[in-house]
This record gives sequence, C-alpha cells and structure tokens, in this order.
Amino acid sequence: MDVCVVGTGYVGLVTGASLAELGNNVICVDIDQKKIQNMKSGIIPIYEPELENIFNKNIKQNRLSFTTNLSEAVNKSSIIFLALPTPPKEDGSADLQHILKVATDLSFIIKEYKVIVNKSTVPIGTVKNVKEVIAKNTNENLFDVISNPEFLREGIAVYDCLNPTRIVIGSSSDKATSLLKELYKPFENKNIPILVMDESSSELTKYASNAFLATKITFMNEIANFCEKVGANIDDVRIGMGADDRIGSKFLFPGIGYGGSCFPKDVKALINQGNQYDFNFQILNSVENVNNYQKTILISSLKDYFKGELKGKNIALWGLSFKPDTDDIREAASLNIINALLKEGVLITAFDPVSNKNVKELIGDKIEYKSSMYQAIENKDALIIVTEWEAFKKADLDKVSSLLKNKAVFDGRNIFSLKEMKEKRFYYKSIGREIIY
Repeated sequence: MDVCVVGTGYVGLVTGASLAELGNNVICVDIDQKKIQNMKSGIIPIYEPELENIFNKNIKQNRLSFTTNLSEAVNKSSIIFLALPTPPKEDGSADLQHILKVATDLSFIIKEYKVIVNKSTVPIGTVKNVKEVIAKNTNENLFDVISNPEFLREGIAVYDCLNPTRIVIGSSSDKATSLLKELYKPFENKNIPILVMDESSSELTKYASNAFLATKITFMNEIANFCEKVGANIDDVRIGMGADDRIGSKFLFPGIGYGGSCFPKDVKALINQGNQYDFNFQILNSVENVNNYQKTILISSLKDYFKGELKGKNIALWGLSFKPDTDDIREAASLNIINALLKEGVLITAFDPVSNKNVKELIGDKIEYKSSMYQAIENKDALIIVTEWEAFKKADLDKVSSLLKNKAVFDGRNIFSLKEMKEKRFYYKSIGREIIY
C-alpha cells in the first residue's frame, strides 16, 4: 500500500520504517530540511535499537523515502499518518498546534479520497477537531479521520511495531476501517487482535494505558520506600506480587521514577482533560506528586552518608537517558538529580553510552562528561546509578572499588545484588532494600 507518515520523531520514523518493512511504500515527511537530507544520506536522527537495519534495508529496496513536500507525499498515498509532537503546555494540556497546522495544510491538498490517521497521542475529541479543520476547505466525502494510537516502548520500539500486542482503531467509517485493516492484514494473519471502537474510546485507551502503567510503577516505588521503613525487601515483595497473574510481573521494578516522552506528558494531559470536565483524577494527581519526589529520593541518602555536607564533593553519575537503549532525556531523573546536586555545590561527572551529547546540548558544561563508565568514577567521592544500562549491570566491581575515592554506590535502579555488594565491602544504598555498610 502507499502510505505517508507526517513527522519523523520516535513514533513517525519507527512507524514509517516498520510499515516499509512489511512491504508498503512509505514516504516520511518533515519540515526540517536538514533532517530530511540527513535521512536521505542514511543518517538516523534518533538512537533506537534495530531501527538502522530496517531503515537502510528499505531505503535500498525503494520502499522508504523522505521529503519536505507534503503535497507530493499526500498525492502519492492513500493513508496519511499524523505522527506529530503534542508537547504539554504549562497547564499540562496537550499542545495540538502541529497537528492542526498539518490538518489545515491537508485541507488545501486533498483532491481524492484519503484516510487521515491520528497516530500521535492526542486528547479526546481530536479526531473530530482535525475533521472539522480539513472540512473547511475539502469535501467531507474525500476523506475520513480516524484514531490509531501507538503503544511503542522506547528501546524496543521496532520490535513493538512489528510485534504489537493489539491494534486499536477508532473509527466511525467502514471505508476507512476496511483500508486500515488491509494495511494491518499481516498482523491479523498472526492472530494479533484488531480492536475497532469509536474514536473517543480509542483516544482514551492510549491515555488510560500509559496512566495505568505510570500508576503501577509509582505504586511499587511507594511500596519500596515503605519496605525501607519496616525492614522488608522489595525484591521479594515484587516477586511475590508478580506471581499473581491478575497483577503480572511487568512494571513492578522500583527505582527513581518514570520519565520519557509518554508517561509524564500523558498523565498531565489526562489530569487536564479531567479538569475540563470537572472531574478530579485523584489517583493520577498522587502519581505525579510521588513520581516527582521519587526522582531525587537518593539525594537525602547521599547527604546522610556525607553527614549533611555535599558542597565540594565530586559525584559520578552512570546514566543520563530516562531508560536504557534510548538517547531520550525528556523528563529523565538524571536532570532532576543534576539540578539538585548543583544547588548543593556538588561537582558532577557523568557518563551515558548514547546521551552525553543530548544533555550537553541542554545544560552545557555545568557538569563534566566522560567517554567511558570507568573514567567517570575515577577518584570520585560516590557513584549514583541513574539508568540501568546493561554495561553497568556487568561492571567490574573490583575495578569500581579501586577507582572510587569512597566505595559508596547509590543505586537508583537496583542493578546489583545485596550479597555481591556486601562481599565487595561497598557502602550500597538501593531502593526498597537494606543498606549495605
């Protein structure tokens, strides 16, 4: 099929490359000329495992192309995906200016039947809004607007796109639904459920899913903090809970809060939508408050270790991205920790396998960046583990011990076993477990 994807961020580029991998002809559109030119030259603007493989493969096979010409791409395509940013405004509501701008452009371009697909995470009622904007200059018989939310996890987004757990289609048009089902026929053949519902339910399904997962993470962080008060071990509690198939084992790992482009933004947006309908999401307000607190929970433990005086200390950070296998630093706990430590007069040295550049572009030289995990900890007063990269889990602890000035590790992701850290004689503070002295 002939498909156009407008927007080449995480969602748009992964969606476009994956649909090409399934055998479709895909044109990706973006207004950033340099970005488009780089992609034409094989330069990918984001770090996402496995993306480079399908990206280059489908360019060579002429199934994936890039342009800044929206009109040209739309005229060649039957299905138009909108994968545009919806950043939060100051009040937490989703900013739809990019989507509505493209909708206005489409209203002057469409001359024959097209299906417009909202792939972006958008507030309830956006399908209706987009339809109204396009209809100002286009006959309503020439297009349908539907909802088809993404459920991609950064770090394994390509896998998720090619192996979805379900496909949600929000549509009141049989014609549009039939066309999208044809596009997704390879998944239907694998018995992956295609769930067709009304547009508002589809839009809310995405928000409800992310808000629930954020709640699950935050609940475990609260339980982990309580474990420390009563002397329980969160690892045992997590395993005991996860064995119940009504609960499941995923998203039960405690840590220093969730971040990224989805959970924080979507929780805020759903709270805001509730306010618009005079509905108070009490649970989600609590989730947001607890998560903000959790991001810097290790700072007080660090202060306790140094007897209340952090000024002049040189602390190493392992990890800057909000999760492993991505270079995304949006809402990352590392940024909260860095800001808190800088206020205390701490010198910070950091290493992340792929995100040093992104953080430096954001905050400049306020901290020092190293090109290896071991360089970052050399002669440092303590180490804070922020992101659970696989390389950190496999660290040579004897080498870590020899390089640190103090054998003090503050682990925000519980990547080491208590037994191992005790045997290596570290001071080891993790989340929801006993402190090793």
